[in-house]
Amino acid sequence: MSILKKYQYAIELLDKNKIQECLHDDYAFTNYSQGKIFTKSEVVKWAMSGDVKREKVRILFENEDVAVEHAFVSFNDGNKQAVLAFYRFKDGKIISLETGATNLKH
Repeated sequence: MSILKKYQYAIELLDKNKIQECLHDDYAFTNYSQGKIFTKSEVVKWAMSGDVKREKVRILFENEDVAVEHAFVSFNDGNKQAVLAFYRFKDGKIISLETGATNLKH
């Protein structure tokens, strides 16, 4: 199973241990819409909050170094986005994630 598929499954199940296993210790999530960079522990905490609900998740490309994914995401505050994500891998784990998001009408 690919790194990204393992991560998608862990997120879907809200499996904290599996999420942590998929993320490199030096993981960084660059969220341009918020102007922030989140660490591994911050992302795991956010994922476990149940705030993020993903639908129609598609892996557009993946190899041993990088991956590109598209998904429709909704949040507890009612916001919805189409999200394009770019992942980088190191040592068989996700080391970085950058996203571009388009707000969708509710």
